[in-house]
Amino acid sequence: MWNKHLHTDRRKLSPLKIASYAGIAIGAIVLICVLTLLFFPGSFMNRFIKPRITKAFAEAYPAYSLRIADMNYSVLKNRFGFDSVALRAVDGTFSSKMGPFSVSGIGWIHLLWGGSLAPNDFFTVGLDAQDIELNFQQLQYKFRCKQLHVSVPDSQVVAESLEVYPLAGDDEFFGESKFRKTRLSFVIPHFSVMGLSCLELLQGKSYRARSVHIHDALLDILVNKYKPDSRDTSGPFMPNEILSSIKETLQVDSLSFKNGRLKYCEGFVYGSKPAFITFDNMQVSAEGIANHSGRDAMLVIHAQANLADAGMMKVLMRIPVASPEFSFHYSGSLSKMDLTALNSFLEISDQMRIKTGVLQEATFDVNVVSGRASGTLRGVYNDLILASINKETRSENGFSDGFISFIANNFTIRKTNVPNESSSMKIGEVKYIRQPDDPFIQFAWFALRTAVQDVVGI
Repeated sequence: MWNKHLHTDRRKLSPLKIASYAGIAIGAIVLICVLTLLFFPGSFMNRFIKPRITKAFAEAYPAYSLRIADMNYSVLKNRFGFDSVALRAVDGTFSSKMGPFSVSGIGWIHLLWGGSLAPNDFFTVGLDAQDIELNFQQLQYKFRCKQLHVSVPDSQVVAESLEVYPLAGDDEFFGESKFRKTRLSFVIPHFSVMGLSCLELLQGKSYRARSVHIHDALLDILVNKYKPDSRDTSGPFMPNEILSSIKETLQVDSLSFKNGRLKYCEGFVYGSKPAFITFDNMQVSAEGIANHSGRDAMLVIHAQANLADAGMMKVLMRIPVASPEFSFHYSGSLSKMDLTALNSFLEISDQMRIKTGVLQEATFDVNVVSGRASGTLRGVYNDLILASINKETRSENGFSDGFISFIANNFTIRKTNVPNESSSMKIGEVKYIRQPDDPFIQFAWFALRTAVQDVVGI
């Protein structure tokens, strides 16, 4: 009888106990995962997470390859770290690499249950990266950044030691093309963006910022004048064209450029020293940087700089951002300066040397309509004496150089442009049409130079 009732007396597990045992098992698994992340985060991330990231990237972007060095994760700080990351195009047109890189504050726990990242998951994100390098083979340029910090809660981006320069030397850079090109390079020790709408940026809706600050930047421009102009009529984009080409909303309340330096150069003979002129201690401020403003919206730029370390130049520009044509207006002034400071450019560009000459003051007003510049330059100067120099030796003692100097100083150039009872002041006329390869700054300078030549009589 005992054996008969043994099976019926055995108790069955209740649903409550089954749930409690399952909860204990799941809790144990979670605890093991947490302990693994706490004490062995590197091993877990490199063995399970990193392969999934690289596989997912390869499937989504087959034209690129991604390589990630060791990964790590801090549970307490919710921070992912990477020793280095490298990305390159399979066809070799682009490559990049990044040194120590970390991202913190991403709300990712719900991803374990099949969720997806949303804008709300980035409210507390911070990003820090070092030794960023981007190589654009087709453009022949390299971008480098020593340190980058992005903070979504603070709405700011701060970059240190930004650099953009050609991948090769000037001779190789210009040798790639049969036509004239402009080489740019710049260094920005400190760059910051404040009041950035980070979440809108991540969503691709707009690019909005309260202010952009650039400090102690150096911009170097070189044009190889010994090659012919390109037949390509498109040319470099002008400010209004750049703004109108951006489909998303772009708005920057203010931009400041402090203590910068611009060096503009023109090369006339392959491999030889170029003509150059400098603008030091540049102070620039811009307001109204936007692409979807009203029809009458203007980008207003105030700038001043020390020209050739000899005279203070001030410029005011007004650029209609909604205009489909390259049209704008600029005006300004130049203070008293010794004109011999311009010899670093004139001796190479025109084989002429200013022996003496003092500019008392100059003002200019230029209007540009559809790439055609017109306007006036009023310059008061005296005691201008020029000397023709030999193209190769830079000497002014040759017979032909002396003869040209004699003709220029006695019959051609205007030695003095000071109004008096016997003579009136010559007003220079601006006449210039945009060339296919003219960048914005170069165009403004070339247009103004035509008026200078008109006043002097060169």
